Formats: sequence, structure tokens, C-alpha cells
Amino acid sequence: MKYEKEFPLFKTKVEGITKKFNLSDLSERKEYFQAKAGDDIRKLKKYFDSGKTFIVYLLGKKNAGKGTYTKLLIEIFGRDYIAHLSVGDIVRELHKAVEDENYKKELLDYLHKNYRGYITPEQALEALFSRDQKTLLPNEFVMALVKREIDKIGKKTIFIDGFPRNLDQVSYSLFFKQLVDYREDPDIFIAIDIPEAVIDERMKYRRVCPICHTPRNLKLFTTQEVEYDKKDGKFYLICDNPDHERSRMYGKEGDEMGIESIRERLELDDKLIAKIFSLHGIQKGLIRNAVPVDNAKDYVDDYEITPEYVYEFDEASGKVKTIEKPFVVKDDEGVEVYSLLAPPVALSLIEQMVKLLGL
Repeated sequence: MKYEKEFPLFKTKVEGITKKFNLSDLSERKEYFQAKAGDDIRKLKKYFDSGKTFIVYLLGKKNAGKGTYTKLLIEIFGRDYIAHLSVGDIVRELHKAVEDENYKKELLDYLHKNYRGYITPEQALEALFSRDQKTLLPNEFVMALVKREIDKIGKKTIFIDGFPRNLDQVSYSLFFKQLVDYREDPDIFIAIDIPEAVIDERMKYRRVCPICHTPRNLKLFTTQEVEYDKKDGKFYLICDNPDHERSRMYGKEGDEMGIESIRERLELDDKLIAKIFSLHGIQKGLIRNAVPVDNAKDYVDDYEITPEYVYEFDEASGKVKTIEKPFVVKDDEGVEVYSLLAPPVALSLIEQMVKLLGL
């Protein structure tokens, strides 16, 4: 596995804990985290209670689960202590908010005071909204947008998702806290190692409800009801949302291509992580989405492994039978691995933060 010498395989299996937790249930997840990482959670809470904070840069390929892991930490420690900052979300929200003239004026006033670059704030916004590929957004412009968001968040531990996004932005991130007056926090870079095969399956089998836009996955995140269409010979997830009539969930255009549609992005992400890991003098950690099949029984519990769902149509009853089994893929080195659910990966993240902070 990648970086195995620096970051040995993390063990979530704890001797003496025999309960099989339902990790999709909020109350059982809470019990699970306390049972398996109670001491580390208490150390971090004490750190937060003392008024200390830090900045975590989550580095991972597209669809690696950066937002998911942050949400789990917010679930454990609370929004008073932890905030999630997604650069992608900031940009997407700007597209909506700029339609409000008062908001646009407020934004430009902020940029004129805090942004320094070779094109004007007006030109940068125009390039952003028109998706002008010839005009590249200055890194300074992205930094100003991120700083503005952090000013609104206040003094909390911040998990930054989507920055640095390219090799040029690595040096900017190292001096990021100098842009925010009250920040003297430790910088921690956490990379997410996830097999490309997992990302591929997440993309190819992604399904979305056309009414409420709830996302699911035909193979990895099923619904309570599944339909079989004899005409096209396909299985369809039926949305669980009780607020509207049952509806079939469909894949988005291009999803069937899987990772090939984002190949260039994945290659850049690999280079970015390698660049960060070659730097000296910064705190670095790595969390893994997968565990080798041969080692799994010694390192993880069965219920921590991502389930894969396959379907069978029973002609007699006219119903679909859902069969669950462990999700097995080959990692980027060709080794057979089990993909892990998000909570056991979050355990690794908690353990590494405690270690890197010297708690």
C-alpha cells in the first residue's frame, strides 16, 4: 500500500469489544466512537475546551470522501469546535449569491480591501461566472475568498476541503495562517488514500432522485425498495423520501464513464499529494479507505467493511431480493482490498490528530 513505511496499516479492531455496531444509526455511531476512540476523543475535547484550534488541509482525489469525514468529526465534537470549509462550495455559492446586487457590492468591497492580484476583482468574478477558460483565476483571488469565509467562521478548528487544489497553491497554503490575523494554529495536512477502483464504482453506480435530488448508489448505498424493469432488464432504486410519491432514481449523464471522465484531475491530485509529502517541516498524516483482504480479520471488524449490494428478481413473487456481501476491489497496486465505511476511517483521523498535536 502507498506510504506504508511512514504510515502503517491502522487497526480499528479493539480487544474485548464484541458488539456489532450499526454504523448507519446515529446513536450507535456515538457509542462506537466512544468504545473505540474514547481516550483520544477526550484528549481532543480538552484541547478544544482550552481555546486551542488548528487547521487541517484534507488532500484527496475527487469523490474521496473529504466532506464525509469532516461531518463525522462535527458529529463527534460539535459545530462549536469544528467547521468544514469547502472551496468548491464557496465558488458554487458565489454563482447564486452574486444575483443579489447588495451581496455583490459587499463582496466587491471586501475584495478591493483584501485581494491583491494582476486582474481586477470585477475581472476575476467575470471569469469565474462565465467559466472563461482563457482567464485563470489568480491564487490570490481564491485565497481572498477563503479568508473571507474563515472570517465568518470565527475561531474554530477548520477542515479545509479543496485547497490547495494545484501545485502552485501548495506554497500559498503554507503561509495561509499569516493572512488571518488571529491564526497561530498548527497546520496539519491529511491525505486520503483511496483505490481508484472505489471512486470508479462510486461514480458509475451513483443514482439521484429526480424530485428531491437525494443521492444513493445502486451498488454501495441501496434503498429500502428496488424495482426490476423487464423491458430494459435493469434494476432501479426507489427513493426512500416519504415526502413525495415513490420515484425511480437515475444516474447523471456521464457517470457511466466513471473515473475516465476525471482522469486528468486524479493525476493532478496524485502529484499534489506527493508534493505535500515531500515537504519538510509540516505535520503530515494519512488515512486509508481500504484494508488488504488477507489482513482484514486482524485489523477491522466485519461491520466496518463497506457492503456491496447485488439484486435478484423473483419471477414468482414479482419482487426483488437484495443480497449483501463485502465490497472487494483491487487497489492501485493490484492488491485485493476491502473498502471501509467512513466511521473506521474517521477513527484513524482522530488518532493521527492526537499524535500530530502531541496530546
